[in-house]
Amino acid sequence: MSENLTVLSYNESLLRQSDVELLKGPYWLNDTIISFYFEYLETERFRNIPFLLFVSPEVTQCIKVSPQRELPVFLDPLLNSTLRDFIFFALNDNELIDSSGGSHWSLLVFSRPEKMMFHYDSSNGSNDMQAIELAHKLLRYFSLPIQDKFENVPCLQQNNGYDCGIHVLCNSERLASFAAHYEKIRGCPKITHEMVTQKRWEILHIIERLKHKHR
Repeated sequence: MSENLTVLSYNESLLRQSDVELLKGPYWLNDTIISFYFEYLETERFRNIPFLLFVSPEVTQCIKVSPQRELPVFLDPLLNSTLRDFIFFALNDNELIDSSGGSHWSLLVFSRPEKMMFHYDSSNGSNDMQAIELAHKLLRYFSLPIQDKFENVPCLQQNNGYDCGIHVLCNSERLASFAAHYEKIRGCPKITHEMVTQKRWEILHIIERLKHKHR
């Protein structure tokens, strides 16, 4: 069936037609699209900024549901080559380790210079428990105290039930650009509704460009 056709093979990401279709309508984004865009941000958009790291939703999910002692299995390979000052995690409310799914995305960002975990949720409060639990695990991994090191940052709220993933991608790109210039997260301007509205088509154009580039 055409929905299973491969549209783009890009580094570790394999986009099928069914994935790309999610960008064309009022649909919730899956792990595959978010993983692809995180790869794009790290390998192209910010390829000259080595202190940024974008962790795939799949790895984030494994970290979230695994015991503390297993975090080095997932994080050490990502961090051993260079010091990453800003690390982006796309957080899902799914509780299962071996399946994709869930109903809401939010963004958790670790800032080494500020020694903080920042949480951006386009549906305020929806992912609070998930974010706090993951933040505490990560702070322990980085040998940092937990007290007063987690901040829910006021951010643009979604006006529908399906754009949470788009908000994660917009927030990630805006924050990464801000961090690349100012070496901090706090103080970054909010994204706008216009950015959210345009992002689906921007990603579709990027996929088309990469398809021609990688032929």
